[in-house]
Amino acid sequence: MKQKLLSKIEDRSACVAIVGLGYVGLPLALEFANAGFRVIGYDVSERVVKKLMAGESHIQDVSSKELARLVKSGKFTATTDETKLKEADAISIAVPTPLAKTRDPDMSYVLAAADAIARNAHAGLVIVLESTTYPGTTRELMQPKLEATGLTVGVDVFLAFSPERVDPGNTKWTTKNTPKVVGGITADCTEVAAALYASCLESIVPVSTTETAELVKLLENTFRAVNIGLVNEMAIVCDKLGVNVWDVIDAAATKPFGFMKFTPGPGIGGHCIPLDPHYLAWKMRTLNYKTRFIDLASEINSEMPAIVVEKVSRALNEDKKAVNGSSVLVLGVAYKRDIDDMRESPALDVIRLLEEQGAEVTYHDPYVPSFREEEGHVHTSVPLTDAALREADAVVIVTDHKSVDYERVIANASLVVDTRNVTGALKGGSARVVSLASTRAQPLVAL
Repeated sequence: MKQKLLSKIEDRSACVAIVGLGYVGLPLALEFANAGFRVIGYDVSERVVKKLMAGESHIQDVSSKELARLVKSGKFTATTDETKLKEADAISIAVPTPLAKTRDPDMSYVLAAADAIARNAHAGLVIVLESTTYPGTTRELMQPKLEATGLTVGVDVFLAFSPERVDPGNTKWTTKNTPKVVGGITADCTEVAAALYASCLESIVPVSTTETAELVKLLENTFRAVNIGLVNEMAIVCDKLGVNVWDVIDAAATKPFGFMKFTPGPGIGGHCIPLDPHYLAWKMRTLNYKTRFIDLASEINSEMPAIVVEKVSRALNEDKKAVNGSSVLVLGVAYKRDIDDMRESPALDVIRLLEEQGAEVTYHDPYVPSFREEEGHVHTSVPLTDAALREADAVVIVTDHKSVDYERVIANASLVVDTRNVTGALKGGSARVVSLASTRAQPLVAL
C-alpha cells in the first residue's frame, strides 16, 4: 500500500484534499494544485466555498487571479460536501485550534475533521494534521478514530503531523519555501507524508515521531513569546529608569553573537504566539508540572494593552484632560503591519479598555475596513484626514502599517502615543509624542 501511494504521489495521479481553507489551508491547496495534483478543498463554511468557486480569494496572501485560474482549470475545487473526501489519496487538516476561556485547548474542530475523515477513509490514504496542538494529539486522538474504522495506521493508512509555518504578509518566506517539518506515527508514515510535501514544497525536515513534530511548533512560538515578554518587561524597566529602550535594543543588536533582536510593543497577536505556548502549558499541567517561563511571559505580554492605556491616560492628564469624554484615534487594528489579520490583536484590548474608561474611540486601518466586537458592536475605519488628526485628543499608534504617513500624523495631531517607535526617527511636527518606553528618554550619546 505504501509503494502504491508513493507512486501516485510521484506521478501526480493522487488526489489531495485540504480540510480547512483559511490562512494555512488555502495557500497549501494552491501549492499542491500548481504542482499538478487535483485538489479538493473542504470547508464547512458555505460562504467561503461559494466565494472560492467564484475565483475570489479571502486570504491576503492568495491572489484571486491565481485562484480563478486553478478553479477554471479544474485543478482546485472547493466544497462543503464531506463525501468528496472519499476521492482523496492524501488529506491535510488545517482547521482552527483555539483556546477556551479557561486557556484549555478547544479540540472540537480537529475532532470534527477527524470524524469526517474517518467516515470517508479507505486503504491507501495519507492523513497529515497541520493544526497547532499539544504533544500527543495525533497519536491519542487521530489514530484511534482512524483505526476504529478497521484500518491499521502504518499499514493501510499513513498518519503524520506537520506543523504549519505560515507568516501572513511575508513575501520572502512563503508556504513553498519555508522548511516543512514532518513526523509520522511510524517510519513508513513519515516517509509517505514527507514524499507528499516534497512534491510541491522546497525543503522537507523529517523528524522521528509525531510528538517531536508537534513540539517543534510549540518551541518555535514559545521561544518568541518568552523573548517578546522579556523585551516588553525591559520597556517597563526603561520607562521607570528614563532610558530609551529602543536605543538599548539597537545597541545590543550590534553584538555579532549571543543576541537576537526582539522589540517591545502593545502586546502580541496572531493565531500562534499568543496561543501556542498555552498548549504546552496545559499538557504539562496534566503531568503535574508548572511551565514557569511560559506563564510569566504570557502574564507580561497580556498586560501590555493595559500599560498602553495607562500611557494614554497619563498623557491626557498632562494636557489636563480625562480619558472619559476624550476622543482617541487608534492607528492600526491588525495584529501586525501590512496585513488584514486581526486574530488576537492587542488593538482590540486597547480599544475595549479605552471605551470602558469612557473614551470616544475611532480607528483607522487601511487593511481592515470594519470589524465586529464579540458583543456585536461594529467599528468602521475612518479616513485619516488632517481634520481627524487635529480633532483627536490623542492618537495611539498600535499597528505600524507602512502606508500611513507618520510625518503627517505628528504634523497635525496634538498628542501621539507611539507603541511601535515608528515616529522615533522623524523630525519636526507639532505633536507631543509619548513613547511606549519612556516620556523622559533622551538619545544615548555614542563615545
